[in-house]
Amino acid sequence: MSPGIFAHWPNRITGARFMGALVLFLIFSLARNLPEWNPADRAVGYLGVQMQICFWLFVLVACTDFVDGYLARRYDLVTPFGRIADPFVDKVLVIGAMIYLSVMEWSSPWFPPEVVVIVLARELLVTGLRGYVETMGIPFPADWSGKIKMILQCVAIGTVLGLHAFPWWGWAQTVLCYAGHIFVYATLAASVGSGVTYALRTRRLLTEASE
Repeated sequence: MSPGIFAHWPNRITGARFMGALVLFLIFSLARNLPEWNPADRAVGYLGVQMQICFWLFVLVACTDFVDGYLARRYDLVTPFGRIADPFVDKVLVIGAMIYLSVMEWSSPWFPPEVVVIVLARELLVTGLRGYVETMGIPFPADWSGKIKMILQCVAIGTVLGLHAFPWWGWAQTVLCYAGHIFVYATLAASVGSGVTYALRTRRLLTEASE
């Protein structure tokens, strides 16, 4: 790896976001045996602190997604490494968090495995399509459907983490429970819709290139 890769802040931020995602997964691994959450005690004690750290760490890594890209464009520091690493970190963060949430007892009701599989399949499909199109010299940047999908994914994960990280009672707890389910299935719909959009876009670009 070239020593100049992290010479500028956009790539440094991308690298820091990747390390933040790894720390998040490490804490998830330590919390895998957390029993079914209890409104009276889930925000206290060692496990409660773990969940709060997970929530704020996820929010930090997710919300800084735009920072590295903005700085790279603003100061003309776009690099091949950044173009590959930035979306890679996004996918590692979101898909990794969903996989952990789908296998932990306290969060699995919100993230059934079929949802995670479909979201992962969409990411693999779009990555393959983008790679194929760009090898032909055709630009293939993210579009609005991909950005909406990413926002919904982060909101869904953040809602479920927040539900378990802090003490909620009464109507607030009920609202967040339902909101978590709604955002997860909105993520599923956005992932499928975005995948179809990218497939149709690929077909159009390849057709135009062959004319």
